[in-house]
Amino acid sequence: MDKLTIATKSKTYPMYIGTEIIDQLPIVIQDTCKSVSKVLVISDESVAALYLDKVLDILKQKYDESLSFVIPAGESAKSFDMYYQCQTFALEKGLDRSSVILALGGGVVGDLAGFVAATFMRGIPFIQIPTTLLAHDSAVGGKVAINHNLGKNMIGAFHQPNAVLYDIELMKSLPRPELRSGFAEVIKHGLIWDPEFYQWLTEEISSLDDLKGEKLQYAVLKGVAVKAKVVSEDEQEKGLRAILNFGHTLGHAIEAESGYGKITHGDGVAIGMIFALKVSEKIFNIDLSSEKIREWFRLFEFPTTIPNGLACEKLLERMKHDKKATAGKVKMVLLKNIGETAIQDIEDEQLLSYLKEFQ
Repeated sequence: MDKLTIATKSKTYPMYIGTEIIDQLPIVIQDTCKSVSKVLVISDESVAALYLDKVLDILKQKYDESLSFVIPAGESAKSFDMYYQCQTFALEKGLDRSSVILALGGGVVGDLAGFVAATFMRGIPFIQIPTTLLAHDSAVGGKVAINHNLGKNMIGAFHQPNAVLYDIELMKSLPRPELRSGFAEVIKHGLIWDPEFYQWLTEEISSLDDLKGEKLQYAVLKGVAVKAKVVSEDEQEKGLRAILNFGHTLGHAIEAESGYGKITHGDGVAIGMIFALKVSEKIFNIDLSSEKIREWFRLFEFPTTIPNGLACEKLLERMKHDKKATAGKVKMVLLKNIGETAIQDIEDEQLLSYLKEFQ
């Protein structure tokens, strides 16, 4: 088992990564939370069917009252209505400020459960138990949120977990599209920060079938290490942390314009990263081997162009409403080299022309 320490200005907490470590959950709760009155596990239908009973049985060893609330699977669950239902359940079951929420699932569960924890009685502890590769990114850093029709993750907070327990074994049942989705964020961490890790990925991972065992654990560990380093220096996205949005400006716009759930987050980010590489090459007059990277992406069946039926003008409007936009001007995270980022304001007309070329 590997252990990383996530250090931010507001909180320092452990992240455990290993195989078959879920049995350590009661110890993790005991070590990272003060006296616990009740435990609420929030999960989704897909994950709950596989792992919820096991987790509840493990919790019974230590806690008399462990509750569970199951939400629908998919991005659409990050809604006002589901957030309200979670809060209502917590209140009805008598959770208090000494209670702890466990987020058992992928990024959607983590974001929603974390936001519930952040706002229930003005904030209670929560622990992330990721079950997807994508959640290696979202489980660390404390960004929790729900979606709005006008944009993804627009209503949320910064609320760090008390711990992250990442059992690689829980990813064995992950559907291939979800494994691919998470791999996009792993690639992102290499591209923006760690050239050696990116090189390792290109040499060692040529198929999703390679993402298992020691290679999968190493990829998770290195990806999380990048995220932890960036978050430790900029917890609330005032500067450096913005680089973690590489590929997300267009990616989020595609997700929103397609209708949440029609395209996975990682597929959207993959398209966004190729686009950002293309824009970087134009603006900085450099060669980042974007076409070679695009071909590598296709080995994993990532989409690498804007989906049919999405108008560039509509995508531009979505990008202008992104949280990172300032005064309606799009800010994009670009690369000057592998591991070297730059944040650039781009005028509407220029960006629209880039979008049309990219199709």
